[in-house]
Amino acid sequence: MDITYQSLLGQALSFAILIWFTAKYIWPPLTKAIEQRQLKIAEGLSAAERAHAELRDADSKVAAEIKAARQQSSEIIDRAQQQANQILDKARADAIAEINRLKAAAQDDIASMAQRAREELRQRVGELAVQGASKIVQREIDPSAHKALLDQLAAEI
Repeated sequence: MDITYQSLLGQALSFAILIWFTAKYIWPPLTKAIEQRQLKIAEGLSAAERAHAELRDADSKVAAEIKAARQQSSEIIDRAQQQANQILDKARADAIAEINRLKAAAQDDIASMAQRAREELRQRVGELAVQGASKIVQREIDPSAHKALLDQLAAEI
């Protein structure tokens, strides 16, 4: 095959038409598609960065919420412990007060019984003294003087 001036000119002209056609009709849609693809990729990367930043923010918020929840649960546990201690202290104080009240009531009953026993003993001693004295001095003292003497003796006892 011979390369001639005509064939070289034809090939150059064909190549120039191909370049012009490519530059006019093929290259602009390709560049437009490439630019759109670049924009989509850039938007995707930007959205990924925003999502990553939101994820970090959400993680920090979750960590703060967990910390607050732990602190709140610790405070609740402390308050519950304090209330339990207060209830125990109150129950202990109530029990001590009840014991003291029962003890005082028992002491009052004992004192009352002891007083009644003394009174009964005085009365019985007085009766026995009167009976004994009346037997001994039945004829020597009159009954009213005898009664006055025994009353005086009972008062002294």
